[in-house]
Amino acid sequence: MPFGIVAIGESLGEPVKITDSVAEEYAAEKDTLRTWGYRRFHRAEDDVLLTDLAVRACEQALKEAAVDAAEVDLVVLATADFAEYLCWDAAAAVQGRIGAVNAEAMVINQACSSGTIAFDAVAGRFATHPDYRNALIISANRVCDTYQNRMDSTATVLSDGAAAALVRRGHDRGRWLATEVITDGRYADFFRMEVGGTARPYGTPGTSGTQGLRVRNPLDRLGELLDNDARRMLAFVQKFSGNMRVAVDRVCARTGTEIGEIKRFIHLHDNQKAAADIARALGVPRERLTGEVAMDHGHFGAADQLLGLRRLLRAGELGHGDLVALTTLGSGMHWAVTLLRV
Repeated sequence: MPFGIVAIGESLGEPVKITDSVAEEYAAEKDTLRTWGYRRFHRAEDDVLLTDLAVRACEQALKEAAVDAAEVDLVVLATADFAEYLCWDAAAAVQGRIGAVNAEAMVINQACSSGTIAFDAVAGRFATHPDYRNALIISANRVCDTYQNRMDSTATVLSDGAAAALVRRGHDRGRWLATEVITDGRYADFFRMEVGGTARPYGTPGTSGTQGLRVRNPLDRLGELLDNDARRMLAFVQKFSGNMRVAVDRVCARTGTEIGEIKRFIHLHDNQKAAADIARALGVPRERLTGEVAMDHGHFGAADQLLGLRRLLRAGELGHGDLVALTTLGSGMHWAVTLLRV
């Protein structure tokens, strides 16, 4: 189902330089932080929440595309984890706030893979709704410091920000070609919050105060979750980059593309070592990933790919007809790639 990107808008939190004092604020291990390579991250003001960032990014994209919100047929909000409220539809809230009164709204909440998977969701809706013409793909991340430590809940430094792409049926720039996703649910428990769901609701014995309310770093739980079995742990670590290559190979096979034809891989804003591992698995120079963007801005959950694409386009580093792969992995576990032709 052919569609392409007309415009991309963004809204970021305030930039924060990573210094020793900032590391101390988050009780981060300074030596580990240095090896990751991040120089800055973005932190939103206390009163700026996820849907605020999403709305601002949408408004910018709509303005750049010269499209009225009432002309939008579909709003897809991709998030990595938390929005403002539980039992609440954040996508519908964004749809209402931007005035997209004629649009269907849907949420994709599959961790850091959500923004990449969203392209496939739009393709499906376009295929089943021939009257749909314009859609907004919004990827947003807003860290809740009560639940997550920006520098200790993953092997990244987490940032606040959102990107929104106005996509249109039949548009020939930024054209979607295919999306591939690999899911391995054996690792579904690898990244989760222990308190707050129906298994252990807030207020039940042992859930008072902040104890147990924070997401634990999954790397710290590796042995616990895999019964300290060295072979299982090694297999899991190998999947990080191995399944990414499999997903890329599959999308190339579906589109008749050679991996060498892909000019840039816009990967999630992972740390330097992890990015190097991905580049090695893909068999491409690390410069073909967006590593420096990651180091300058931090990890925006599901929004890294759209933000990276916007920067490359504005810098003139991508030309008409170039192939771009949006690559990501996320808890679940999911490995996803979306192939675009600029």
